Amino acid sequence: MPVAQLTQLLGTKDSAQVKLVGKATEVCQAKGCWMTIAIADGKQMRVRFKDYGFFVPKDISGKTVVINGWAHREIVPVNDLRHYATDAGKSEKEVAAITKPEQQLNFEADGVLVMEKSL
Repeated sequence: MPVAQLTQLLGTKDSAQVKLVGKATEVCQAKGCWMTIAIADGKQMRVRFKDYGFFVPKDISGKTVVINGWAHREIVPVNDLRHYATDAGKSEKEVAAITKPEQQLNFEADGVLVMEKSL
């Protein structure tokens, strides 16, 4: 299903097992160990990979991806948010400005398909 329909699918549930299609917007530039996908409310959903078992190419921003796994809501601690900001190449000032945990919609993928052409 399109990632834009995820919030409707979840409703009031904390998690759901789904296969989603969306566009990669940002990728960890250190290892390719996470990526983000734009969701319907203008926010980004972080996609991590099950058991840190695989990574994605660091140059797939803007490409259509199909992800399979679990979407879930979670409170992300400040240290993790700062780590992700550093991995994304944010400045020290931007990283230091992160002072509060955030509730986010995140995804643990057990598979990722990078499409050569958009659907």
